[in-house]
Amino acid sequence: MKTPADIITRLQLMLQVGTKSDRKLAGFVLADLDFVSKAAISEIAARVGVSEPTVTRFCRNLGCEGVRDFKFYLAQAIAIGGQYLSPEPLSRDAREQRIASAITEAAISAIQRASENLDMTTLVAVAARIAVSGNVLCIGSGGISSMMATEMQNRLFRLGVSVLAQIDGQLQRMYAAVATPDTTLIAFSVSGYARSVIDAVQVAQQYGATTIAITPPDSALAKVADTVINFQSLEDGNIYKPTSSRYALLSIVDMIVTSVAETRGPRVLENLRRIKQSVNTLKVDDPRLPLGD
Repeated sequence: MKTPADIITRLQLMLQVGTKSDRKLAGFVLADLDFVSKAAISEIAARVGVSEPTVTRFCRNLGCEGVRDFKFYLAQAIAIGGQYLSPEPLSRDAREQRIASAITEAAISAIQRASENLDMTTLVAVAARIAVSGNVLCIGSGGISSMMATEMQNRLFRLGVSVLAQIDGQLQRMYAAVATPDTTLIAFSVSGYARSVIDAVQVAQQYGATTIAITPPDSALAKVADTVINFQSLEDGNIYKPTSSRYALLSIVDMIVTSVAETRGPRVLENLRRIKQSVNTLKVDDPRLPLGD
């Protein structure tokens, strides 16, 4: 069987370049996905005004074995991406304020949920380990997780921690292969199933590294890491805005880094002073600006 990679895209293409009957069927399917996914072939044929063999040929032209195969992929597409196919109509009243409220309120809620579900004993223990590590490797794949790995590097180097972020899958495994017992590997994965991240954790463990995962509990990554800081991404259903999980995960990064700074104590201050001095004298002399940002 030639498996349809994306039945919706194939239907949209069929609507443009198919035969007359195929275009008619494609338009009907796209207009009422839910009905077609559940209806019998006779019902579909009657609604469109074509014969049952025509419906079968249509399904095969889409790359499916037949009607049953087509309906399977259609139901799968509805389950995975249905919210993007039939979104709720937008309210355009006071749009600017509505958008501002949607972003800020969702960010606050995400941070509060993350904070309430955190095991701070584990988080502080993780920070204590980072504070005394010979080197730290931060890894993550994908939009949010890779951004957090880079941000962890950005925050830890200021505290005198020898740290590197790696977001390339192959290089994650390679850097993990040169880990030592002095290495602490911090792995980010919002899903918990990023293959390269899981592989890197397992490789680093072979060489005695301490591995920490910030990921959903009971995920594949959580099962292989030495220590897990539980993070569960929960969306609010607004498909037009970026995920608020970024803010929640960033708050966890900031908590860890703050704890590391407090653990290392006054010795972090000279680095911070030098960064502040360098940035302010080379760019703009305003001591109110954030450190290095």
